[in-house]
Amino acid sequence: QKELVESGGGSVQAGGSLRLSCKAGEYIRGMRCMGWLRQAPGKEREERAGVAYIYIIGPATYYADSVKGRFTISHDSASNTMYLQMDDLKPGDSGMYYCAARRSCTDVGDTQFSYWGQGTQVTVSS
Repeated sequence: QKELVESGGGSVQAGGSLRLSCKAGEYIRGMRCMGWLRQAPGKEREERAGVAYIYIIGPATYYADSVKGRFTISHDSASNTMYLQMDDLKPGDSGMYYCAARRSCTDVGDTQFSYWGQGTQVTVSS
């Protein structure tokens, strides 16, 4: 059973919206921080950038400056599913979006996570 499974990616025009989902399996229940990271086109996996993180047992959320006011991260504890609502999408938001989990949250500059999903592609055209 995969620990993290993403869904909801797709292709939209600039200004459009998408909602990503990440369903976490039982092995992830000990991880208190979940996040979304983006691998931009042409970048290596090691260059994945933090987009938004959430501390699932508290109200703390962390966003990259480029998405503040446009993206909203949330978590449903009953289903252990994380979401990323992305509004007013821009071409620069394109990339492979990965769901990830680890024990604690810090700012989005820290991209080291214990568990990773397979990713879901987001393409925004101008």
